[in-house]
Amino acid sequence: MLTVGSSAEPLLSGASSTPVIMARHVRKRFGSLEVLKDVSLEAHNHEVVSLLGSSGSGKSTFLRCLNFLEIPASGSIAIDGEEIELRTRSDGSTALANRRQVRHIRSLLGMVFQSFNLWSHMTVLDNVMTVPVHVLGKSRADAKSSAEYYLHKVGLFEKRNSYPAFLSGGEQQRTAIARALAVEPKAILFDEPTSALDPELVGEVLKVINDLAAEGRTMIVVTHEMAFARDISSKVVFLHAGIVEEQGTPSEIFDNARSTRLRSFLSRMHR
Repeated sequence: MLTVGSSAEPLLSGASSTPVIMARHVRKRFGSLEVLKDVSLEAHNHEVVSLLGSSGSGKSTFLRCLNFLEIPASGSIAIDGEEIELRTRSDGSTALANRRQVRHIRSLLGMVFQSFNLWSHMTVLDNVMTVPVHVLGKSRADAKSSAEYYLHKVGLFEKRNSYPAFLSGGEQQRTAIARALAVEPKAILFDEPTSALDPELVGEVLKVINDLAAEGRTMIVVTHEMAFARDISSKVVFLHAGIVEEQGTPSEIFDNARSTRLRSFLSRMHR
C-alpha cells in the first residue's frame, strides 16, 4: 500500500519548517517510458517555486502528479497535512484508493493549464463559480460574490457575462487564474501559463501572477520565461530527463549554475 505522506499545518511566516507541498522520490511511467525517475521538491508557505527544463523533462507530468491528475508509480506527496492512500493493482500499477480524499486534495490546489481549459458554453462568471458551487458546495450567492471579487483582481469584472470565444488568449488565461483562486487554494500550480499566448499578451498574465506572488501566495510555476522566473521565484528547480538536475535560489541558478546541462539550457533560452 502506498500513502501520500502527512505534514503539520504550515506556519504563517515566509519559509515555515513544514512545506505546503512536499514531494519525495516521485516516479511516473507511461508504458516503457519513465517520465519521472526520482523527483523531490518542496514549496513552503508563501514561496514561489519555478520549475524549469526542456520539453520532455517531466515538468508538466510532475505538476499533474501533485494533484493526482496523474497517479505516481511510487514516492510520496504531502499537501497541507492530507494523506491519500493509493492501492496497488494486481499488475503492479497504482490506483486511487479513496476518490473523496483526492477531491479534497484537489480543492487545496488551484491549477492553471497551458490551454486555459475554460468551459466554452459558460460565461466568464459561471466558469469561475462552477467548482465552488458543484464541488465545494458553496451557495450560488457566496460563489458569485467570490467570483466577482477575483474577476476584479485579474481585471476582468467587465467581461463577467462574456463567453470564452469572445475573449483574447490573455483574458481567457486570466479567467482561468480567477477560477483557480475561487477555490481559496493553499497553493496554485501553473503549467506554462503563457505558452499558448501571442507575445503581446504574455505581459498581462505575468503581471497577474506577479501580483499574486507579492500577496504571498504559495505557487509552483512551470515556465520558459527566464527573466520572470528570476524575478518572481523564492527557489528555482531545473529538471532534466525526469530528475532534479539542480535547484537553488534565483541567483544560484542563473548566475552560478553548476550543472553543464543547466548552463547549456540557460544559454539556449537566452539566444
